[in-house]
Amino acid sequence: MTQEWWKNAVIYQIYPKSFLDTNGDGVGDLNGIDRKLDYLKKLGIDALWISPVYLSPQIDNGYDIADYRKIDPMFGSNTDMKKLISDAHNHGIKVIMDLVANHTSDQSLWFKESQKSRDNYFSDFYIWKDPQKDGSEPNNWGSNFGGSAWTYCEERQQYYLHYYGKQQPDLNWENPKVRQAIYDVMRYWKAHGVDGWRMDVITSISKNQDFPNNDNPHGLKYVVGNQNNGPRMHEFIHEMNQEVLEPFHMMSVGEAPDSKSKDTRSLVDPTRKELNMVFTFEHMHVDRKPGSVNGRWAIQPANIVELKRILFDWQKNLEGHGWNALYFENHDRARTPSRWGNDKEYRYESATAFATVLHGLKGTPFVYQGEEIGMTNPEFNLDDYEDIELTTNYKKLVENEKTISSKDFLKAARKISRDNARTPMQWNDKLNAGFTSGKPWFKLNPNYPSVNVDKDLSSSKSVFKYYQKLIRLRHTNDILEFGDAKLLMPDDKDIFAYTRQYKNQK
Repeated sequence: MTQEWWKNAVIYQIYPKSFLDTNGDGVGDLNGIDRKLDYLKKLGIDALWISPVYLSPQIDNGYDIADYRKIDPMFGSNTDMKKLISDAHNHGIKVIMDLVANHTSDQSLWFKESQKSRDNYFSDFYIWKDPQKDGSEPNNWGSNFGGSAWTYCEERQQYYLHYYGKQQPDLNWENPKVRQAIYDVMRYWKAHGVDGWRMDVITSISKNQDFPNNDNPHGLKYVVGNQNNGPRMHEFIHEMNQEVLEPFHMMSVGEAPDSKSKDTRSLVDPTRKELNMVFTFEHMHVDRKPGSVNGRWAIQPANIVELKRILFDWQKNLEGHGWNALYFENHDRARTPSRWGNDKEYRYESATAFATVLHGLKGTPFVYQGEEIGMTNPEFNLDDYEDIELTTNYKKLVENEKTISSKDFLKAARKISRDNARTPMQWNDKLNAGFTSGKPWFKLNPNYPSVNVDKDLSSSKSVFKYYQKLIRLRHTNDILEFGDAKLLMPDDKDIFAYTRQYKNQK
């Protein structure tokens, strides 16, 4: 494989908590991933992206890291991680870890020290601001999880910034010591054999140092504006590339929430030496009502014409300037057959149709655990959901601002909540779908007796076998890696068709 192995690869994302539990505590673990390497090899994937397994209070399911160098005991040990990397490599599978470099947990040693005083080594590891004269927050910035993006700390008599939960303080990337601390973490895991990084909200790391108020057309107290793509973002990411990514030949894919195809060129153009790929959110908003104060909870039927336009906008604008990361599902996205298809009468057809659309495009396809057997949304009641994003937004939108009814919020949650993707993996029709012998950390989808790996593998309409074929095609046809993509019938609401052309092949 060349250093650009990722261009001909299919990458499988694992959400460890929900993959496979081997010790009966109800939480998936690293040994569970290790145990299923033969299954993953059979599917044909080239690399695993493993969601965070570091020590964490789990306020945001591990995206709140307390210690970057320590595996959380709920998942196993550092030794287990080393073994998993080694065993994966023996299967010809690379390992990509999840890097959360925009923020840490408030339980991190860095933050615990930082909040003690304004003049210790860690004081400037986070973003601290004095209150305004009336004691209020430094500006009107809102958290993505609802409420203010600022929390007051009595000890320092200052506010600290958090784009997400108040337990997830944002790091101060203006401080070179912070940047070097992050690069050291990356070198540490490279020494353990890690092959690359998926980078959580990496385009948020640079903040406008003037901290201006966000535009506020709705007159809200706190506004989640475009808080990404700050003035030094490219500089910081280029520095990371030169310090770690390029010298150690590490693959990188960054989460870029506000990215559009044209401005993403400057992030992924190989000549600029920043990232290999980014995850855009743009195509995941085709079922969102534009301009609503309820944001992603204001849903509408998916606009397939718009989906086609966005996907091919990215194909066209990155051609010759960078590489696409292709996905429909991940730990933050609901199950596609339920969200955009028909998961009752046409589950197999919905799963395979969307898979065909995605895997035929130019770029690197990502498969999320369970996607390869057509897993669906569970249709829970509100009390069953656990996600901090859902619970805080319910409080904000339904209880406080009353801009959406409880009924409509639930309808949206059943379509797009992040928890839809986090139910335990469905291996068989036995106790707890074969996920655990104990009490699962999260409710199972009640349809597991009919939708599971064992059943799918023996079915004449096997989603798994369809994915196997798609992955094999990508590995054996240069046209899928190198060919141009051209959209046909862009305005047709029912047909999604395109051609791929390479040399004299079409």
